[in-house]
Amino acid sequence: MSRRRQAVKRKILPDPIYNEVLVTKFVNNLMIDGKKSVAEKILYDAIDLIAEKTKENGIDIFFAAIKNVEPMLEVRSRRVGGSTYQVPVEVSESRRRALAMRWIIRYSVARKGRTLAGNLAEELIAASKEEGASIKKKDDTLKMAEANKAFAHFRW
Repeated sequence: MSRRRQAVKRKILPDPIYNEVLVTKFVNNLMIDGKKSVAEKILYDAIDLIAEKTKENGIDIFFAAIKNVEPMLEVRSRRVGGSTYQVPVEVSESRRRALAMRWIIRYSVARKGRTLAGNLAEELIAASKEEGASIKKKDDTLKMAEANKAFAHFRW
């Protein structure tokens, strides 16, 4: 981390189809080797598959899934007097979204079978219903923070 100055946040343009910045950020996270058009196709196909399977608006399911996966607390390692403590801290809004997107993508890739678009659709549907691997990751993170609540006074 730089000690000089805070990094400047770049303004991200909304995506062309849904006109949402969050969709663009998700595409940027999904992208591998700079292939943005491939990542866009995967996400848009996944949203279409969601709409087919649930008979609801696919983009609404997408937003609900991201919201459900966002963690409120996480633990950070803090070294105090020769020993390391896991100190629970609140997660900032931007990091919440980043973690949620990262977890959804990671567990979509880890799913077996189908295309990535199909796996992503399944994971987003599961996350919108408060189930699936990404929700389990969120719950595990929360449990870890709750278990280390005794070390909260080391937060500064």
